[in-house]
Amino acid sequence: MKFALGTTALLAVGASAFAPVKGTSGSAALFSTAASEETYTFTKSEEIFAEAKELMPGGVSSPVRAFKSVGGNPVVFDRVKGAYAWDVDENKYIDYVGTWGPAILGHADDDVLDAVKATMDKGTSFGAPCPLENELAKAVIAAVPSVEMVRFTNSGTEACMGMIRLVRAYTNREKVIKFEGCYHGHADSFLVQAGSGVATLGLPDSPGVPASATKATFCAEYNNLESVKKILEENKDEIAAIILEPVVGNSGFIKPDQEFLQGLRDLATENGALLVFDEVMTGFRVSYGGAQEYFGITPDVTTMGKVIGGGLPVGAYGGRRDIMDLVAPAGPMYQAGTLSGNPLAMTAGIETLKKLSKPGVHKELERKSSKLVDGIVAAAKKHGHAICGDYAGGMFGWYFVDGPVKNFQEASKADGEKFGKWHRMMLERGVYLAPSMYEAGFMSMSHTDEDIEKTIAIADEVLSQL
Repeated sequence: MKFALGTTALLAVGASAFAPVKGTSGSAALFSTAASEETYTFTKSEEIFAEAKELMPGGVSSPVRAFKSVGGNPVVFDRVKGAYAWDVDENKYIDYVGTWGPAILGHADDDVLDAVKATMDKGTSFGAPCPLENELAKAVIAAVPSVEMVRFTNSGTEACMGMIRLVRAYTNREKVIKFEGCYHGHADSFLVQAGSGVATLGLPDSPGVPASATKATFCAEYNNLESVKKILEENKDEIAAIILEPVVGNSGFIKPDQEFLQGLRDLATENGALLVFDEVMTGFRVSYGGAQEYFGITPDVTTMGKVIGGGLPVGAYGGRRDIMDLVAPAGPMYQAGTLSGNPLAMTAGIETLKKLSKPGVHKELERKSSKLVDGIVAAAKKHGHAICGDYAGGMFGWYFVDGPVKNFQEASKADGEKFGKWHRMMLERGVYLAPSMYEAGFMSMSHTDEDIEKTIAIADEVLSQL
């Protein structure tokens, strides 16, 4: 649905040469040169969200969906396919959120759906071992350099909860080092300077988290080895693990310096601590073997999620066999989950990894990410905006600030007001971006060069009016 641009309270901007038209399923053209004053309207989304706010806190099941940092209300999705999403008002979007990463093949991949449907006929949950767990476990172990054994969970948060208990059990130490702006799920011990939804909502910590739960969590600055060394020196022989997102996706998009990752590997080894890569976002996305393959640095323990479930709820943690042997029932460290390893998630993950393992997939994902980021950065600079951007495999991001951005503090200096206007203007023209400047974007195999070129053209027009 559409409305006249002049009725938009948030924006007082001129005409767009690339006004989107309502699409239907399939690969029909997304845009046409239409009446320049037309953009999307969201009548049904507004109605549904108004009702949702009476039923759920903030109207959502996860905070960042609420569009708090970008203004307006969220659009309510009806269906997705390939690189596209349709809302309840029948607006069609080029989607660069991809259900926050899992839709790496594109939404509702036919082969994945067919396999899940066949598995569903056998049941949705067994609560008992099934051969599909073995198959997915073998694929993960073969792909990820650090993983010799793996434990499946139902989410990335669960994986990180199991991981932190494991590293403490293995080292017999309690203290851990994390990094400002890195998010490792909503467990109490990790909700310290966690970026993402916490930063978006302006909550550096969360009420309800007792001081005792975070007193053993120390925060260092990303891409700053000296900050890590200082903590290690002040807590000699007491640090169980150094935990980080090897590419930060919860402070926007921040790549590590190669020297930083190698330095962390060396410091962990020298201090008897474990190095943990949280690859819930980066796993199988920046390369088939994750960020540890992309950068050539092998951690001791890895957490995973999203992609390995092919869009269904999943998580996992894995590492060296001597470490993983501590996990119950093989060892004394207890962690459990009734739905862990459920056949539907295992099937979706297996079929997704089969396709991702083919030669050239991640090279193509990075080519597309590069084309999108470079095109939008060039358009922004042409119109006089401060901007920087970067990418790795099928993951990317940009900030409205002169770069480069190396840590959360630098990310927080980006122009949030401009980002909010940019997000709304792109949304109203048919481009769905993460509703927070502290979230990375995601490319899929289904995105075409035409999709990317149209996105850049729309961005160019929007940026000329910001």
